[in-house]
Amino acid sequence: MRRFSVRIVSRKAIREAIRAHGEWSASLNAWYKITKLADWRNFADVRNSWRNSDVVGRFVVFDIGHNRCRLIATIKYKWKMVYIRRILSHAEYDKKEWQEP
Repeated sequence: MRRFSVRIVSRKAIREAIRAHGEWSASLNAWYKITKLADWRNFADVRNSWRNSDVVGRFVVFDIGHNRCRLIATIKYKWKMVYIRRILSHAEYDKKEWQEP
């Protein structure tokens, strides 16, 4: 069985989010493990791995931990790269400030 490996930039964002919100730890670590081994070629593949995800503009937004937090990322499918832009609480996400350039 071939194992795929997605490069996630940056794991530091996950560690910082967990440091600030320990209750997100299990969910963010699960997202990391699923993503690291994914073979995503398009958003449909992402949705098959992580059902609670949506495309918002140029980003993919993952609902993490039963909607307690949102991980906002850019995915470069060709290069198997996921760039984490922000990890926000649901309330922070709803302010939409993350969409500003």
